[in-house]
Formats: sequence, C-alpha cells, structure tokens
Amino acid sequence: MENQQLEDQLTPEELEAKKKEMLQFYKQSMPYLKAQLSYEQILFEIDEMRFKRTQIQMQYAMMMNPPEIPDQEEGSDTDIDTKKRKLKKT
Repeated sequence: MENQQLEDQLTPEELEAKKKEMLQFYKQSMPYLKAQLSYEQILFEIDEMRFKRTQIQMQYAMMMNPPEIPDQEEGSDTDIDTKKRKLKKT
C-alpha cells in the first residue's frame, strides 16, 4: 500500500531512478545472500548427521540392553495355584 502511494507521488523519472537503485542494491547483496545460503545448508547437513548418529547410538544401546522381564511378585496367580490352603473345621 505504501509502495502504491509512493509511486503516485513520484514522477516517472524519479520512479525509474528508484527502481534502478533497488536493483543495484539487490545485485550488491547477492554474494552475501549466497554465502549465507551455503552456510545454512552446511549447518543443516551437520545437524542432520548428528541426529542420525544419535538415533543409531540410541538403537544400539537399546539392542545391547534388552528390557528386563519383571520378577513374579509375591501373591501372584501362579503362587496361589501351588499353595493349597486348608480350611478349618468348625
């Protein structure tokens, strides 16, 4: 919206000069943006490799330490079957 108002206030010559100025700015900024893109891509690849390595280490640790089978607790159903209770005669 501001750009539209600005264009309405500028003469065609001023508008053309402004467009050339903007184009020059973008052309001068391009090497910096390309360098930043390269930097960000390398950081992404490093983070991705770290994540994969950590994931593999976790899987290996889980494989080396399988979950323990819990001991049977006292009073479980299997204990009741082996113990016979005698009833009192009254």
